[in-house]
Amino acid sequence: MNLSEEELKKKASELSIKEGSFYSIMDGMGLRYITPFALALGASNKQIGFLTSLPSMIGNFSKIFTPRYMEKTSRKKIIVYGTLLQALMWLVLLLIGYFYFSGKISGSAAVLVIIAYTLLILFGAFTSPAWSSWMKDIVTVNSGKYFGRRSKITGFIALLAMLIGGFILDYFNKSQVFIGFVILFVLAFFGRFVSSMIFRKKYEPKLHLEQGYYFSFGQFLRKMPNNFGNFVIFLTMVQLATAIASPFFTVYMLKDLGFGYVSWILVNMIAPLVTLVFLTGWGKFADKYGNLRVMRICGFLTPLIPLFYLFSIWLIPFGHYVVLIYLIAVEAFSGFAWAGFNLSSSNFIYDAVTRERMALCVAYSDILNGIGIFLGATLGGFISGSNFIIFGLTPILFVFLISFVARFLAATIFLPRIKEVRDVEKFDIKGGKKILMDIGIGRIAKQIDMVSKPGNTD
Repeated sequence: MNLSEEELKKKASELSIKEGSFYSIMDGMGLRYITPFALALGASNKQIGFLTSLPSMIGNFSKIFTPRYMEKTSRKKIIVYGTLLQALMWLVLLLIGYFYFSGKISGSAAVLVIIAYTLLILFGAFTSPAWSSWMKDIVTVNSGKYFGRRSKITGFIALLAMLIGGFILDYFNKSQVFIGFVILFVLAFFGRFVSSMIFRKKYEPKLHLEQGYYFSFGQFLRKMPNNFGNFVIFLTMVQLATAIASPFFTVYMLKDLGFGYVSWILVNMIAPLVTLVFLTGWGKFADKYGNLRVMRICGFLTPLIPLFYLFSIWLIPFGHYVVLIYLIAVEAFSGFAWAGFNLSSSNFIYDAVTRERMALCVAYSDILNGIGIFLGATLGGFISGSNFIIFGLTPILFVFLISFVARFLAATIFLPRIKEVRDVEKFDIKGGKKILMDIGIGRIAKQIDMVSKPGNTD
């Protein structure tokens, strides 16, 4: 039975959700635990900074070559081979861990982890422009709704994987923590391997590249003063400002606060969980009122996250559980804010860029984002690894303060320069109830109201 083009695209979009689900196993049990793994191998704060910055920069620079490869071979081949190599790197990381815990290497272990993880990210990053181009051809309508649904499913699986991983590590922490990492990284390998196999089954629409579609990175930079360029600059500054602090939340909890793996994962699982709750709502909101509107709302919410982390220092005298509950609340806020920001910023690209130039624009914008992450995480690593007290703040707390200021400035300076690229409904700020309903809060409030009424005791 021959399927129509639309039926093939629909089947491919559903397979993409399955593929993303297995990728999420790698995400939840692998990517989320790379910092604890590096810390277990003796990595310093500066090395943790490089663990975030170097893979991001090199990985994103690799994307500049992807569009040219797409001219010579299919997007499917690029992605299948790239994801297979990415899967194999989890076994390489385990090999490094084996040599460290067996006493065959010591000081060089963290450096080897950085190199291996850089290669892992590079192989995945190289496929990203091809994936974006492929998905642009498959998902042609209601992208906000689709990607909201996809992210909700894959996010739940990643969350579950994270939770299981935390209990596994905590179980082996007192005896042989490496065994815990072996279990996690083998499952991460399995997840990425299966996702690669699913890519082989997906329908790939023929890529039609118009003559003259290609433009160099230099040409991209020279055209930056346009609307899409302003968006890329804003996103780069957000990535830079975020990377100053984000790699060190884990360091702060595991080293400074002395959290165990279970406490750490309880905090870290909250943001993805809250993200799942609000992704669909944010997607509908963006489809109706525009991705830019969502970015403007969330762009001024995300700067508060490192500031809230900074405030936690004053709760330490009240005990571990008070700090734990507070950081859980902070991560709940983080999940709400980043759910909207990440979804809207990703979908803005789909709205702003033609299918022929999708891969190029994704590649070039990611290069700049990678530079931003490199600069931010490197700066954060050097500051947090220093020895000083400023305004009564330790280096890592000062990093949180800098990140707050940088995020706020990025939103204030660059967001007003961006314009919406498609027709959307007029947004009335006074329609607060409607806004809440659109992003899902209203439904939660409704349930609370029902429970609070007399006679509702369930």
